[in-house]
Amino acid sequence: MDADRRGRLRCALGGTVFAVCMAGTTLPTPLYGLYQEKFGFSELIVTVVYAVYAFGVIGVLLLAGNASDTVGRRPVLLWGLGFSALSAVCFLCATGLGWLYVGRLLSGLSAGLFTGAATAYVMELAPKGDTSRATFVATAANMGGLGCGPLLAGVLAQYAPWPLYLPFAVHLALVAVSAVVLLRLPETVRERRPVRAVRPQRPSLPPQVRAVFAPAATAAFVGFALFGVFTSVSPAFLAQSLDVHDHAVSGLVVALAFFASTAGQLLVGRTGTHALPLGCAALLAGLALLAGALRWELFPLVVLSALVGGTGQGLAFRGALAAVAGASPPDRRAAVISTLFVVAYAGISVPVIGVGLLADPIGLEGAGLVFIACMAVLVSAAAVYLLRRPVRSGG
Repeated sequence: MDADRRGRLRCALGGTVFAVCMAGTTLPTPLYGLYQEKFGFSELIVTVVYAVYAFGVIGVLLLAGNASDTVGRRPVLLWGLGFSALSAVCFLCATGLGWLYVGRLLSGLSAGLFTGAATAYVMELAPKGDTSRATFVATAANMGGLGCGPLLAGVLAQYAPWPLYLPFAVHLALVAVSAVVLLRLPETVRERRPVRAVRPQRPSLPPQVRAVFAPAATAAFVGFALFGVFTSVSPAFLAQSLDVHDHAVSGLVVALAFFASTAGQLLVGRTGTHALPLGCAALLAGLALLAGALRWELFPLVVLSALVGGTGQGLAFRGALAAVAGASPPDRRAAVISTLFVVAYAGISVPVIGVGLLADPIGLEGAGLVFIACMAVLVSAAAVYLLRRPVRSGG
């Protein structure tokens, strides 16, 4: 096998490991209704349980976002798989709400270790000169994995026995296989240092990255905020307002948003410098469709909002990632990517808790409409800025 083919295979295997880890983070999504019935908690608690995951991600990115630049990619990713396995064990053993909090926190730790390190690793495993393909594999593994989680759990919960156990048992098996694959892939960091050299980092950017970071991060924030709402509260909205109680359908609706994101990433090469503003425009359209779905309680609009909003998120996110990674020096790339993900995961957590807080006094639909209005203002401002100062997507 020649070097290019070997590099592409390694890149694909690295992306598969990335996808398995990320699938574990969204696995509980269509199961929250079952947990509510079992443990008796409110919609606010659902959003808090969900947000605990995001806080775990942000904590790791701030404390050890540059760890793989220091100790190597593989050790950090193996730790990430370990936390993913422990998270699955917590859900398998869950006898109360506390188990869900711990499981989601561990899931956040695994995602925090993976986001920057796995993205950089997949790009480094690819053959030289194949940056565009490697960027797509990394972002598609991230979003595709996030989409596979609720789809797998929803199908198993609806059509197989033990709905609160089997999805996590399957994921444990996939994590074990992923660890074997990872151990057979090469390390890409040449100058490694001991763990004690890892230092907590404040969000900071090399001077050459700052010009592209603000608009890229704004687009990432809004896109992840839209995904946060879809992932945490759309199953409840489907059940309460649309009388959709099929777990497979709930999981599929959430998965469609993530799969549409992957499709949107494919369009970036054709849109060039317009990827970010076009992504913002599609996000705005997705928000408008979601507002219509909430206002008139129409299932087709929920599906359309997932598809359109997901496509916009994919356009914006891949453009943002490519621009930021391309502007970063190699020895700071994982740390800079981690900083981008800190902003993105702030979007996935803070607005979602706001929706949960508003759900009791004004209802789930009203809370969703307030969220949509806030995000529409933000994404519109970002789009105007990007049209005036185009950012090169890099691929």
